[in-house]
Amino acid sequence: MSKEILINVEPQEKRAAIINEGRLEEFYIERPQDKTIVGNIYKGRIEAVLPSLGAAFVNIGLPKNGFLYLSEIQETLDALEPVEQGHQPKKEHPKTEIKKGQEVLVQVVKESFGTKGPRLSCHIGLAGRCLVLMPADKQVGVSRRIEDDEERRRLKKILNELKLPKDLGFIVRTAAWNKSKQEISRDANFLIKLWRRIEKGIQAKPAPNLIYEEYDLTLRVIRDSFTEDVHKLIVDSKEEFYRIKYFMRTFLSYLANKVEFYQGDDLFGEKDAEKQINKIFDSKVYLKSKAYLVIEPTEGLVVIDVNSGGFRKKFNQEDTAFKVNCEAAIEVARQLRLRDLGGIIVIDFIDMEKEGHRREVLNVLKNQLHNDKAKYDILGISKFGVVEMTRERVHQTVQTLSYQSCPYCKGSGKTKSAITMSIYAFKELKKFLKANQAREVNLVLNPSVIDEVLKEKNNLKSVEAKFKVKINLISNPASHIEEIKIY
Repeated sequence: MSKEILINVEPQEKRAAIINEGRLEEFYIERPQDKTIVGNIYKGRIEAVLPSLGAAFVNIGLPKNGFLYLSEIQETLDALEPVEQGHQPKKEHPKTEIKKGQEVLVQVVKESFGTKGPRLSCHIGLAGRCLVLMPADKQVGVSRRIEDDEERRRLKKILNELKLPKDLGFIVRTAAWNKSKQEISRDANFLIKLWRRIEKGIQAKPAPNLIYEEYDLTLRVIRDSFTEDVHKLIVDSKEEFYRIKYFMRTFLSYLANKVEFYQGDDLFGEKDAEKQINKIFDSKVYLKSKAYLVIEPTEGLVVIDVNSGGFRKKFNQEDTAFKVNCEAAIEVARQLRLRDLGGIIVIDFIDMEKEGHRREVLNVLKNQLHNDKAKYDILGISKFGVVEMTRERVHQTVQTLSYQSCPYCKGSGKTKSAITMSIYAFKELKKFLKANQAREVNLVLNPSVIDEVLKEKNNLKSVEAKFKVKINLISNPASHIEEIKIY
């Protein structure tokens, strides 16, 4: 099978899935009310300067002011100073005062979360297919993720031959690997024209104002993932199909013939994507060897545990652990992308005695993460097989958009058992009878708790005798299992 990009458009949302050899590799959702602002460029006005925090709050025309580090503003002001002739060092000069009311050009690098406003940056970056244009940085470089020295030299040579504008900086993205000079040149020309249009908007529009809006989900996926190894892009909306074709003709014309309009009823169902999407947030992920992962995310920490499960091949303990861990490392990298897990991530692999095995498992994980679009940092692997890493998360996760906390367990994932609640009900009943004199009381419980109470009829009779009261048990199927009503 081949690699395909599937785009499903509904009135309430857009979904994009990348299928490789029949397996779901990446999945994204975007809804009109939750549309991302990451990548948007704004002309903002500083509303407050807080030297104690080293930050400023910037009004960009949204309900919440954005957060911007003062050091970034200062770097931008320094970069705008004229360069002196020759190689003489710049004269010492007082730093420009940053004050309320000052206008500043910023880009959103992180969504608003909770009560916090969006995180802003003065380091503007316009991402293209192969390049990122950096208007405030005059440097030209190659992404650190391209580690092959020969490929780095080739890409640097292409950049030098293109004769790019001296007033703009460029960084070569990992997507430029093995790309031709023609493709990189086409990308550079597109970004330069885009920036020149943005410059006109900066001069014409007052602050606060939106200067440039980042692509929506469809065009972002095309820009970042529609490479030559993709067999086809299939979309089930005619309107979106024509929009994509227009975009492809102006930006990626050599791939335009790979775009296909789907005329059936269920694109994701037919391609077996829906079934895989429904399994994304299972806490257990089973591997082909019958080993499995347990993934437990919290607000700031994700724990991934590797278990050998039903792995029964005839290896010694060390080799079994090594083979399971290698398979698990591949799946861990896939799950990080699929679930867009961020923050601190701890992966507990099965213990291995040999240092060489531990290094190889870590290398497998790093190789699988090589194409991850999110920034990450891996600290290493301990002698206990524990890997600590961090991974950037800038958008709301698919889980946040698709799920809410369970109203029954209130997000805990557990409820008290029926027998526990029957014991607790007797305690609450005794407290009530001590505080209230009554000849008859009603005890309303969930049916499963009632069943447990009736197993202890002697206990019920002793309470009635002690308090000289008649107890009526009322079963209410609508009651929460932890709910107790006495009246």
